[in-house]
Amino acid sequence: MTNKPDKILIIDDDYDILELLEYNLNKEGYITETANSGIKALEIVKNFIPDIIIVDIMMPGMDGVETCRKLREIPELSTSHIVFLTARAEEYSEIAAFDSGGDDYIIKPIKPRALISRLSAISRKKKEKVIKDENIFKIGKLEINRTSYTVSIDGNIVVLPKKEFELLHFLAANPSKVYTRDDLLHNIWGTDVYVLARTVDVHVRKIREKIGEGFIKTVKGVGYKLELDD
Repeated sequence: MTNKPDKILIIDDDYDILELLEYNLNKEGYITETANSGIKALEIVKNFIPDIIIVDIMMPGMDGVETCRKLREIPELSTSHIVFLTARAEEYSEIAAFDSGGDDYIIKPIKPRALISRLSAISRKKKEKVIKDENIFKIGKLEINRTSYTVSIDGNIVVLPKKEFELLHFLAANPSKVYTRDDLLHNIWGTDVYVLARTVDVHVRKIREKIGEGFIKTVKGVGYKLELDD
């Protein structure tokens, strides 16, 4: 596990919030950059590849949702964790945030200590012993072996049919990334076969029955993501 401090990019048009977050995060040892607009953020990430991005939704010009979409188009940011920090508490705003590629959604007003605790948890998960090679994923007590098409929990083999295995393997390839049902249908079943979105829900339920409830999380109104079993 690396001891290198995480780099965090803070995007908000409110200078007071930028200053507050930058001060508190620097005090905790994080390396920070700030941007007061989505355009500025896209310029900064050319040379500053953040581990975590904190972005507000309500910004003039390019809002946070559009900023997130453009950030997700940058290959170097594929593993960056994007956290929305916003005063918008409506469900449709939260859904739009996750649809655009966000990983987390926190409602203002800001409580610096609670936010830092949340970011620390994100950092720990990113630095967990997640072993990846072309064929094997080890995430906590879960191991997925692409070569043998086997899944094990604490060394105990769990038998999954092919589609269930492929679905679990796909989610494990990008822990904490939210996928819509359409994403999963396209990547697992392809475009040549007509499959109902409910098929994804059924397969997820069956996988949970076999490996436990803690790994695959439901993001309400959006889809699914895989996380460590806490």
